[in-house]
Amino acid sequence: MLDPAQQHTSEALLDIDALEVHFPVRMGFRQHRALKAVDGVSLQVRPGECLGLVGESGCGKSTLALAIMGLVAPTAGRIRLAGHEIGTEAPPDRMALARSVQMVFQDPYASLNPRQTVRRTLADPLRLHGIANGGEVDDRVAAMLAKVGLRPEHADRYPHEFSGGQRQRIGIARALILHPKLVICDEPVSALDVSIRAQIINLLLELKDDLDLSYLMISHDLGVVEHVSDRVAVMYLGRLVETGAWRQIFDTPGHPYTRALIAAIPDLFLPVAAKTQKATGEVPSALHPPPGCHFHTRCPMKQDLCVQREPTLEKVDLAHLVACHFAVQSR
Repeated sequence: MLDPAQQHTSEALLDIDALEVHFPVRMGFRQHRALKAVDGVSLQVRPGECLGLVGESGCGKSTLALAIMGLVAPTAGRIRLAGHEIGTEAPPDRMALARSVQMVFQDPYASLNPRQTVRRTLADPLRLHGIANGGEVDDRVAAMLAKVGLRPEHADRYPHEFSGGQRQRIGIARALILHPKLVICDEPVSALDVSIRAQIINLLLELKDDLDLSYLMISHDLGVVEHVSDRVAVMYLGRLVETGAWRQIFDTPGHPYTRALIAAIPDLFLPVAAKTQKATGEVPSALHPPPGCHFHTRCPMKQDLCVQREPTLEKVDLAHLVACHFAVQSR
């Protein structure tokens, strides 16, 4: 884990400023409405840090990840990675930028080409980016397989010949073969058996230290994020509602939605206060978000102000920001 002082002084590797990603949706004849998947998000990831991004399905986490990867065009705002602004680079600079960030996907089978051997899956990026050729490619592939706990003979097998955990190790190896600075892990263990999840999480932590990586760890499960993150950002309906060091988030959650997520963790040792506030009702549609605070339709602390005015992220403690009109009372 990073030292708190280091977190505040390190220059950001990833810097996202007021990012918006909206998708037009046809509602009827000549009528369109914007689905605000990401709605004004600002966050940073510092070198050597793991930032956990949590929230329920549909809150915009994966869309944010795709925007960072350059696979979705932002509607507004800015994304800078290692000093380069994503979305404005042209080849060959865009190729160099692609080597700085890679992604581990949720489904380890769907993300691998079933017609390619593991060797080709790992070798193609090396050749495409001109990093290695000839026998050096095979050496790099073998070394990366060893790092993720696979054997050299696995290189000539196809994805269907592996278990789910082994396929995710291949996905991790593919993400790391270009030696990126930032790795986005989008629900990396949610599709795996419970018995395998701890192995993959431990592998990611070992690789982070060995290769000096930074992670953006995306998950709906705060229990997973608790074990790997230096800081945590909580997202709801396209907006950030709370950010802070993982200890601040879990010990003194300032937003009622964060408290609801923590209450859902099956942990007998959670603070009693964290279990007392649970969200009720369904998540509103991103096409028709509620006015004011988006969470007020499910919040046990709702007051008139919550409906009338949108809260902004305000500091409640050192590096602990909460978007709630009554954050102090909710802690």
